[in-house]
Amino acid sequence: MVDMHVISGRFKGMSLPAVNAGTRPTTDRTKEAMFSYLDSRGMFDGSRVLDLYAGTGALGIEALSRGADELICVDDAGPVVSALSRTLGVLRRSSSWNGAMTARALRRRAERFASSYCGPAFSVVFIDPPYAVPTSACESLMNDLVHGGVVGEGSVIVLERSSRSSHPRAPEGWTLADRRSYGETDVSYFIAQGDGGEV
Repeated sequence: MVDMHVISGRFKGMSLPAVNAGTRPTTDRTKEAMFSYLDSRGMFDGSRVLDLYAGTGALGIEALSRGADELICVDDAGPVVSALSRTLGVLRRSSSWNGAMTARALRRRAERFASSYCGPAFSVVFIDPPYAVPTSACESLMNDLVHGGVVGEGSVIVLERSSRSSHPRAPEGWTLADRRSYGETDVSYFIAQGDGGEV
C-alpha cells in the first residue's frame, strides 16, 4: 500500500486513501514538479479541472487545493470511484472548503466521457492511464477531447506516460508545449495552436 497526501494549497497535508500495489500513483516528486510548472503559469485560479483515470484523485484534488473551482474525476472501476466519492465528501466537510467549489467522481471509461461530453471546456485535463495503455489510445483520447469540446483555447492537456513509451503526437490543431522527464515518468503538456506555444 502507498500513502498519498495533498502537498500544497488549502488542503495541504490531507491524506488520500492508500492505494493497492497494483496501481501506479504519481510520485510526490513528479506531482510537485508538475504542479509547480502549471502553478507558475496560473492554470488553477478559478479553473475547471478534469482528472481522467483518476484513481485516488490525487492530481485533481491537488488542483482543487491550489485554486481550481470545479473538479470532475473519471474512473471506470466501481470501488475506486466509491472511495474517491468518500474522499471528496471529506473535502466538502473541511473548513478549507470554499462554497463556490464543486467536485464529483464519475464511474465511466475515459473514452466514453470524452466522446459524449456536453458542456463548457475544462481549463486543465490530466490523463494518467496505466502504462499498459498504448500510446495510440492516448492520442485517440486526446483527439476526442479536442473534437468534443472538452478542451479549447487556453486549455492544457497534461499526459503522464512511462519514459519507455513512444512519444505521443499532439491532437489535431494542438502542439506540444513542453515535455519533462521525472525518473521513470514523462509528462507532456499540450496546448491549442495559437495559444502562444507555451503553457
